Amino acid sequence: MTELTPVGMAVLALLNERPMHAYEMFQVLMSREEDRLIKVRLGTVYHTVERLAGQQLVEATGTERAGNRPERTTYAITAEGSAALRRRISEAIETPVYEYPLFPVALSEAHNLPADETVRVLNRRLELLRKQVDEIEATIERVRTEDVEEAYWFVADYLRTQAVAERDWLQTIVNRIESKDLPWPYRSKKS
Repeated sequence: MTELTPVGMAVLALLNERPMHAYEMFQVLMSREEDRLIKVRLGTVYHTVERLAGQQLVEATGTERAGNRPERTTYAITAEGSAALRRRISEAIETPVYEYPLFPVALSEAHNLPADETVRVLNRRLELLRKQVDEIEATIERVRTEDVEEAYWFVADYLRTQAVAERDWLQTIVNRIESKDLPWPYRSKKS
């Protein structure tokens, strides 16, 4: 069996809640701010549903047409889809996998920038991280106010914790570069 992609997991999880059509899945993912976790695109959702149907993890349960809108097929998760979802969630939680993000590569090569430029771009990232933390905290406050069960949103606290840790670590690095506690080896190369 093919490994479920993050979008595949999200689609199966939605269909585990109730049958729906692909456009509705996209709308629900966006309303739940799942785009903080996965790259959510309407076309990707449609393609993923088709792929999951081909793997018999979801099945069409009917079609509907509303006004001038195109016909929409409603899908439901199959028993095989439910088992695949549970298996993939368990594997992903249990086994740490390094995903080779770009940021650590850029950090490892930051010595190729002058110290002042490094500080400038790190400060810009810090500004964006502060906004991100504020947005996540606002989301957490909103779902708490709406009495959404924590099991549905505790990942937001995980994302907040990651962003706060990165923000604090980067602020320390900026301070160390500025104070010269972290010597900066950049040497200008003539072109």
